[in-house]
Order: sequence, then structure tokens, then C-alpha cells
Amino acid sequence: MKNRRPAILAYYFPNWHVDPRNEKWHGKGWTEWNVTKCALPRFPGHKQPKVPLLGYEDEADPAVMEKQIEIAVSHGVNGFMFDWYYYEGRPYRNRCLEEGLMKAANVNKIKFAVMWCNHDAIQAHPGSRAFPSPVLASGKTTPEIFRAVTQYCIDHYFAHPSYLRVDGKPVFSIYSLKKMAGELGVDTMRSLIDDFRKRVREAGLGELHFNGVHVGYHKINNFSFDQEETDQVNALAAALGLDSRSAHSWGWTWPDMTSPCLDYGAAAEENTVCYRHFSQDFQLPFNPVVMAGWDSSPRTLQSDVFDPAGGYPFSKILTDSTPAQFEKNLRKAKEFIESDAYTGNFLMLHSWNEWTEGAYVLPDRENGYGHLEAIRKVFGPAQ
Repeated sequence: MKNRRPAILAYYFPNWHVDPRNEKWHGKGWTEWNVTKCALPRFPGHKQPKVPLLGYEDEADPAVMEKQIEIAVSHGVNGFMFDWYYYEGRPYRNRCLEEGLMKAANVNKIKFAVMWCNHDAIQAHPGSRAFPSPVLASGKTTPEIFRAVTQYCIDHYFAHPSYLRVDGKPVFSIYSLKKMAGELGVDTMRSLIDDFRKRVREAGLGELHFNGVHVGYHKINNFSFDQEETDQVNALAAALGLDSRSAHSWGWTWPDMTSPCLDYGAAAEENTVCYRHFSQDFQLPFNPVVMAGWDSSPRTLQSDVFDPAGGYPFSKILTDSTPAQFEKNLRKAKEFIESDAYTGNFLMLHSWNEWTEGAYVLPDRENGYGHLEAIRKVFGPAQ
């Protein structure tokens, strides 16, 4: 066993501040707090709405982010991996990072990086049973968009003293890797990545650490570990010159499609098995993830019948995702990380603040600081 303390990165969802396009789609002053407040229990025993203990704060306020930074580092979280969006020729949901965190007086205490969420913006705040959900803005990537996004990150983020680095290299992540490769073509995408690396060097920022998240292979995502598809994942990673891969969330099998619920512990057991498979089968470093929970029912139209077979956001709900269960799974992750099987650089948490997906560690009225205390008990404060 190796006495190894990983850097812990929490995915950060930045939709708790006013954004012009949100106002266009949902009305003046809208934030996702509106969705949180409207959530209803959808069946007996269902715990909704979730109520933030710190209140419905504006994350684009530096004072708010200063408080969140202190909470994070004192409870063992080293950094935030920001969900980052680019639609219609400009960034979206970026004020939290640029006006909040980057202007916080204590930003030097924490690390941050960006994960380009290259999926479509869909009507899911709330979403009706119409599936697939209507598209509000396309996430399709062209060479021009790729160059614009990556140059924006070079110009605005990579030189920041708190930007996350691996072996001195700024980390850049893409959410839907296979989707982007399909849109651009593998050869074109590799050429664009090589050019991206060159522009990072020319900016005096050294080499780039290029990370991918969703590889998009269905059987692997459902834990059958088909060798042919594993080989395809490795071939794509090699063709693109990827440096590492991270998990974003858990997958799980649904033994009972008539029930809206799945036990958190059962899902955790499945995914603990996956740590070893992914680390063993993928020919590049792999960063595992621990989820705090899952309940996307707040994003459903509350007047629609809740049916988890209807497609996102009508998804199954993980039950019993208590601080004690979360701590149990953090300890399993720690055991894995201290073994020779671990190949990654980080432990990912899903997530810091996905309130309307039931995946958050920030304090709420029900559990207080329980999930955060679990992180500190297992890993200690951030180093």
C-alpha cells in the first residue's frame, strides 16, 4: 500500500448566477435556483426540495466565492473543475469563474481548471417528457470553434497562478470526446490539438495536459468491458494524443425499471469495480470519481408524471446517499488510490454544487456539512 494523498477536484456547475442567455430563455433575473425552489417530492419518501444551508447565493460575487474557497480547502477539496460552455460564438455561464472565483481575494488557496462541455444546450430547466429535449443552442464543434475556445482559455485562464497543472502543464479537459471526434474527424481533431499545444507553448505556458472524459462507448459505460470496444477507446486516445482520462459520474444497471429508485450503495459497488477495470484496460492515466448522490427530478416539469424510463432528466434517483454512505465510498476510493492499480493524478468528486441533479457536497438543511466533513475525515484538509 502506498501512503498517497491525491489532489481532490470537485466538478463545479456554474448556473447559480444571472446569464444573458438564461434570461433570454427563462426570463429576467433567472438562475437555476428557481428550479431548485420549485422541486416537489415525486413519490412517498422522496426528499425534495433541497435547501442550501448557505442560502441562494450569487456565485458571481467574489465574496461568495471567497466563502466557498474557504469551505473547500478546509474540508479537503484542492480545486474545482469548472463545467465550461461555448455557444453561438461566445462563452456561456462564465461569470462565476471570471467575476467570482478569479476575483476572490483568497483565490491563491485553490486550483481551478476548465472542462469544455461540448454538448447541446437543451431545455431541461425544467424539461418535459418530450424526448429528446428541445435544443436551445448547438454544441457542435467546428475547427473555427475549437480554435476560438482553446485560444480563449489560453488568453483568459492558463497563465493564472491558480490554474491547475500536472507536472507543470496546464490541464484542459473535454467532456464528450467521442462526439467531438465524430464531428471533426479524428485526423482533423488531432491536427487541431497539436496546434493547440503549439499555441500554448508559444504563449510561454509550456506543454499542455490534455484530458478527456466521456469516451461514448455504450458497452463500457454499462460495465461489460467488451475488449473490441476497449481497443477502440485506446485507439482513439492514442490517435488524439490524450494525456489522461477522467470519470465524470457513475453509471449503473437498472434491475427494476418499475421503480424510480436505486440504492446508492449498490451503484457505488458497481463503480468501485470499474476503477480497476478502467485503470487496467485503458492505456493512459485514469482519474476515478465518487458521486455525492443523484436526483435530477428537479429538472423535470413538476406537473408531468415522473417516469425514470423517459430519458434525462427523467432518470432514476439514488436513495440513501447519506454522509455516512458517502464516507464509506470515499474510503474505498482511498484504498484504491493507495494501491498499485491507481494510475491517475486526481480523485474527482461529482460534484460541488449540482443541486438540481442531487449531486452536491455543499451544506444543505438536511445533512448540514456532513458530506464535506466526510471528505475531511477520510483525506484531511487540502494540502
